[in-house]
Amino acid sequence: MTLRLYDTVTRAPRDFVPLTPGHASVYLCGATVQGEPHIGHVRSGVAFDVLRRWLLAHDYDVAFVRNVTDIDDKILNKAAEAGRPWWEWAATFERSFDWAYQQLGVLPPSVEPRATGHVTQMVEMMQRLIDNGHAYASGGDVYFDVRSFPEYGRLSGHKLDDVHQGESVGAGKRDPRDFTLWKAAKPGEPSWPTPWGPGRPGWHLECSAMAVFYLGQAFDIHCGGLDLVFPHHENEIAQAKCAGDDFAQYWLHNGWVTKSGEKMSKSLGNVLSVPNVLKIVRPQELRYYLGSAHYRSMLEYSEEALQEAAAGFRRCESFVMRTVERAGDVQVGKWTEEFAAALDDDLNVPAALAEIHGRVREGNIALESGDADGARALAGQVRAMLGILGVDPLDQQWAAASDNTAAMGALDVLVQAELDRRQQARAEKNWAVADEVRDRLAAAGIEVTDTANGAAWALKQASNESGQ
Repeated sequence: MTLRLYDTVTRAPRDFVPLTPGHASVYLCGATVQGEPHIGHVRSGVAFDVLRRWLLAHDYDVAFVRNVTDIDDKILNKAAEAGRPWWEWAATFERSFDWAYQQLGVLPPSVEPRATGHVTQMVEMMQRLIDNGHAYASGGDVYFDVRSFPEYGRLSGHKLDDVHQGESVGAGKRDPRDFTLWKAAKPGEPSWPTPWGPGRPGWHLECSAMAVFYLGQAFDIHCGGLDLVFPHHENEIAQAKCAGDDFAQYWLHNGWVTKSGEKMSKSLGNVLSVPNVLKIVRPQELRYYLGSAHYRSMLEYSEEALQEAAAGFRRCESFVMRTVERAGDVQVGKWTEEFAAALDDDLNVPAALAEIHGRVREGNIALESGDADGARALAGQVRAMLGILGVDPLDQQWAAASDNTAAMGALDVLVQAELDRRQQARAEKNWAVADEVRDRLAAAGIEVTDTANGAAWALKQASNESGQ
């Protein structure tokens, strides 16, 4: 295995060489549980689940930590607006995120620590930073001295003179570029005791403390969304390095889900919640969609693109199901060299999917020609490759999530026959027959979309964006 990963620090792909042979340690910045998860929130979970599955497939012992931020200004404000206890608010939406990850077949982390459970580790890290001359207490707050760390800005490329932390200046800050490690207690807010007075943690401190506590002073990979590069991950590095920890060896960042060219976020009011999108497509189809673009690229949302991805998954699913029906049980086989080369190239899922669909086309030809053994072997390869991407149609995850997989496969066979008839009519310029097929499918609740790869179909369902 020669896995190359694009490292944000070096801005170039690097061979993955773990600190301990055969072991991979990974930290993923998880959810701030302030509200219902939207599809932009869970993209990182899907993207780095593929990384984890690829490492596991090569017999790595993977320690995968994904944290929960359960104390934060947004959580406190939204709970107060709703008249609910902050801890209840956080717990409610932590369960919502867990449900979303489970629906999308994201493997559970090795551990999922909460910020509120690791205040002791945060206090210890702040003490080290103060002792090392990199932090200072002022009026119950504790701040990090950005100028004390010459490497500050290496991850993000920010120049020190241009740094804006996105937080209030603070009466006790020596420099407006410094950032908050600990916030002094305010009336009505939760607090924990420290040597510098009661208060609560700053956002950046928690991840540095938890990553080191679970993965050690040096670990392999730190992951998260592109929006976290600055200030969150830049500040994580500064804290950890100045506290004496070597910290992460590789930094991986996934692109955003965008809508109308803008990052999907609650503040922009363009949110598509996971429950709402799952009224349009099945969980495995949503996962396929979220994972279909390269993890570092932006994924522009539209329902047309979502349905096109769902149709792409169903083509793979239909082939596997038809093979089981015609040729018997299909065991998971081995991925192809081309598939492996694609994933080894910085998790190039689009190239991996092109390889999968090539094998699906070969398999369909084998089925139609009566080559049961050939079709079964190809279906085994397809299952293996889709399994690495987390969407093997025969995986128990999807049997539990949807009881109509077989029915959908059978329906696809019938619809594809009609679409082939329509295509033939269009080729012969017999527009009456072509329109007749389209209208009959529409009357049956099946919507046809013509794409560059041929006609795609989807069951008509009401699009619900009330979570925006």
